[in-house]
Amino acid sequence: MLEYFDASLIGLTATPSKQTIGFFNQNLVTEYSHERAVADGVNVGYEVYRIRTKATEEGGNVEAGFYVDVRDRQTRKVRWRKLDEPLRYEAAQLDRSVVVPSQIRKVIQTFRDRLFTEIFPGREEVPKTLIFAKDDSHAEDIVHIVRDVFGKGNDFCKKITYRTTGESPETMISDFRNSYNPRIVVTVDMISTGTDIKPLECLLFMRDVKSGVYFEQMKGRGTRVISETEFHNVTTDAPAKTHFVIVDAVGVCEGDKTESRPLERKRGVSFEKLLESVQVGFRDEDTISSLANRLARLDRKLKDEERKEIEKASGGVPLRSIVNTLLQAIDADAQEDKAAAMFSTKTPTEEQVSQAAEKLIEAACAPFDNPDLRETIKRLKQQSEQIIDTVTQDELLGAGFDEAAKEHARSTIETFRKFIAENRDELTALQIFYGQPYGKRRLTEIAIRELAEAIARPPYNLAPQKVWAAYEQLEKAKVRSTGTQKLLTNLVSLLRFELGETPVLETWDVTVEVRFNEWLKQQERAGRNFIPEQLEWLQMIREHIANALTIEMEDFENVPFYEKGGAFKVYQLFGAELTTILDELNEALAA
Repeated sequence: MLEYFDASLIGLTATPSKQTIGFFNQNLVTEYSHERAVADGVNVGYEVYRIRTKATEEGGNVEAGFYVDVRDRQTRKVRWRKLDEPLRYEAAQLDRSVVVPSQIRKVIQTFRDRLFTEIFPGREEVPKTLIFAKDDSHAEDIVHIVRDVFGKGNDFCKKITYRTTGESPETMISDFRNSYNPRIVVTVDMISTGTDIKPLECLLFMRDVKSGVYFEQMKGRGTRVISETEFHNVTTDAPAKTHFVIVDAVGVCEGDKTESRPLERKRGVSFEKLLESVQVGFRDEDTISSLANRLARLDRKLKDEERKEIEKASGGVPLRSIVNTLLQAIDADAQEDKAAAMFSTKTPTEEQVSQAAEKLIEAACAPFDNPDLRETIKRLKQQSEQIIDTVTQDELLGAGFDEAAKEHARSTIETFRKFIAENRDELTALQIFYGQPYGKRRLTEIAIRELAEAIARPPYNLAPQKVWAAYEQLEKAKVRSTGTQKLLTNLVSLLRFELGETPVLETWDVTVEVRFNEWLKQQERAGRNFIPEQLEWLQMIREHIANALTIEMEDFENVPFYEKGGAFKVYQLFGAELTTILDELNEALAA
């Protein structure tokens, strides 16, 4: 029809096959590889975990005279039959003409046993997992065995195929995507293509796939990126979805079906070792690919301010650009293009391509010669992870504060004082405390956040709560913990107490509330009275200053103000006095 009506031909596909490329007369305008999509944060990368069993690879045999179960494919009714002759079956017959429950059970048990130690080390929740079965009968067997092996009930594992009865497949897919359960879904073809399950972190192949295009589409179920908030709604024990794992129980990844390959090629080498290897000149393709993979996964865990730290340390180059350059350096097409440009030829020799590759790799690895960048990356990597010791069994030796604990508290406060002394001329918040007259200084949330990030870095490694606890232990009579302990602005209280500006250490929200009440009394004495609705807005302004130190007109476009009418409503309530009131509150509450 397109050709008959002389229509324009536009082809867009994530899985181009020979047929689609041929239809457009080999007119490949652009291509976007899986590896580049991972570097750009559009997709997540993957790793392959292989499970081998004897029955899966070799088949099996049963001697004559043994009784076996015979099951009707449609009704699944089972009867016994005695074998008159030996039963020999090949691996290809598994789960079609012959079912070996122990083979399915062995795969699922291995998956369960290795899940939290090797496949997703340190995790406690089963990640969202999709199992590909051979047919509906095979899927039914897998579901029963998964429920039995994991022992977590029927909601934990469900089958979603075209023969699913009871709940509609659409409802079950929605639950798989948006709810905690099911954690594991078994399917044949229904979720293989075109269905987005973004929280999906594991694909377990218990069937082989002959088509390269189809296999690439099946892998695509795991590549989807997802925001931290959406991810935590269904999986709470991981900071972010950084990659997915293909658990290959049939050798489906061992055939050369597609061009995309796992970026991770040195799983046993630590992140720090990869950085060191690149820095000292060990820059083979596997090392560079693995480093690019680790950096792409780190990027998925970082906050915007942490990405900016890396960008600053690298001289203005974002982390994703660094990853892209690494992958570009080991891309065969890029190397050939570079060689063609270097030697002014359309058909560069193998030697010329090799020289061009060295130039690309040298340029891509140049940022890692910068020690500041390496240390920043390593520090942020450490901050994004926790080591969980599941081996040591602790025992209680006593309770209460002893002299060693008090000494630790004294050390914490000394570190805090050292931090103040060493950074008083470097950080905006400390410059304000030391440099301006008391009545004129104005702290901002940005300045306090910068202070908190600086104090959390080595060699200080402090958090406001830790410093607070140290003061509470050593000077309990002077510490009041009646407010919110986790406010970032409590750093202001700690600084004021340490610098002798206040005799009592109290949480910042308590200080702001006391000052607010004093301000209201002053207004009352001056003859300025507020109606109940105005008082409600003044209370919201007080809470905002307790969290952010200041308030500006643009803040009224955010919650909770926006939900109650925003800037228009607050101006309607206070009129021309609004600017004066905000200035007074900023001065009275946060000075």
